[in-house]
Amino acid sequence: MTREEVITYLKTELQFDVKSIGLLDLYVDELLKFNKQYNLISKSTESIVWDRHILDSAQTIKFINPAKNLKICDLGTGAGLPGLIIAIYGYKLGFHVKLYEKSSVKCKFLNNLVNKLEIDNVIVENINVYDISIRADYVVTRAFKKLSEVLSISREIVSTSHKLILLKGKGAEEEIKKVNFGNNYKFEVKKSITDPESKILIFDVKK
Repeated sequence: MTREEVITYLKTELQFDVKSIGLLDLYVDELLKFNKQYNLISKSTESIVWDRHILDSAQTIKFINPAKNLKICDLGTGAGLPGLIIAIYGYKLGFHVKLYEKSSVKCKFLNNLVNKLEIDNVIVENINVYDISIRADYVVTRAFKKLSEVLSISREIVSTSHKLILLKGKGAEEEIKKVNFGNNYKFEVKKSITDPESKILIFDVKK
């Protein structure tokens, strides 16, 4: 999709408002500037950033209950994907979003960007997720770790019942086959709207 097509989808299907679209424009500008020096996203995807990264991240909103004051965390957020996109959408709902990233370079980009966006519902955590305990209603990840590792983090480090939403690429079905879920997990597999071979995995994790 082109930028215009993505924006139309965001407005009509996901209810992004005028302010949030403006914030996404600022985000994309800053991302592409920073990407000239540091590889936050693949250079080959710069020309399709609105479809490949913005829409791909924004589609997670379809699986988040639009309640106020939700606590959401993004593990291994990188350039803020998908967590910062969720925060931009959820500023009006009071979403509290934490972006976990162990790279200090990426965190510098994220902190500078959050200041420019002037949204106060985001905290950047420059920390290894294995060193902390997390309380959240939703945990999201994109291009983070293998499914088995993410499930381990969800089970051992997230201390509250939560929904776990994973954006996975073409190898999603193979990853699922390698995990022995037993009776511990209920999950759904949804098709990505940006790539027919990619999947979104949604787990209901009870504590």
